Amino acid sequence: MQRRTFLRNTGVLSASALLFQKTAMASMLNTFDYNIRMLRNDIGIFTERGGTIGFLLSKDGIVVIDAQFPDTAQHLIDDLKKRSTNPFRYLLNTHHHGDHTAGNIAFKGVVEHVVAHENSLNNQKTVAEKNNSLDKQLLPDMTFKDDWKLKIGDETIKADYYGAGHTNGDAIYHFEKANIFHAGDLMFNKRHPFVDRSAGANISQWIKDLDKITKKADKNSIIIFGHSLNAGEETGTIEDVKKFQDYLGKVLSFAEQEIKKGVSKEEFIKNTSIPGVMEWTGQGIERPLTAAYEELTSK
Repeated sequence: MQRRTFLRNTGVLSASALLFQKTAMASMLNTFDYNIRMLRNDIGIFTERGGTIGFLLSKDGIVVIDAQFPDTAQHLIDDLKKRSTNPFRYLLNTHHHGDHTAGNIAFKGVVEHVVAHENSLNNQKTVAEKNNSLDKQLLPDMTFKDDWKLKIGDETIKADYYGAGHTNGDAIYHFEKANIFHAGDLMFNKRHPFVDRSAGANISQWIKDLDKITKKADKNSIIIFGHSLNAGEETGTIEDVKKFQDYLGKVLSFAEQEIKKGVSKEEFIKNTSIPGVMEWTGQGIERPLTAAYEELTSK
């Protein structure tokens, strides 16, 4: 018995030592828990912390959509440099939030141009000035009002602005040849969305924005989502967009119903579920509930 116990304990200690060595080695080698998944036509996505990043590795240079945070953006830059010797040409921002643009600064001196909707630039500047952090930003040097187009390599990227949604500056980027759309935070897959009313967000218009995406896309389109509840589900189809569109509609209908009953905002946001909604669960439900209540009562 003592021998078996000794051998068992020795095995546990050996396994622990190996785990410690593996962890220490990973730390020394600067390995990171990011993931890159290629989609089609040299277009891929990068996930680590923050909004989903999209990228194109073309013969005429690299295009990146969104930048997460300074440290994660650097992981992306380092990895893409191993995949391509071509220069970074454009960094495209879907909107101004820090989990999509704080990493812009990592591209300073690396990328030729930063592009965003004009409202996104204004929002980035406003937030940075409020936080006294303009020196930590790399602001867009190119903006557009309604749309913008870039021909690079064999691909054409079309940017569109459909109106206020998640913010008042959300851009959708369409890789036309590959038939891939980066919807930014106009798409939260199975995760309760943040609705930034301080930056002009509007759920009613958001639903209309998604309708325009579904009409432009087709059954073969790949949609890149800004956020997903589950790892590995950062992309989907127009059916996923329609599901999120339906979710937003149910949020508004629920709020309207409860407002008519005389329910206060404080009571309303205590709800832990939305009638008819099954896939959007977990934390953060108070965010869309608050926004819907305020939107409907501010008219």
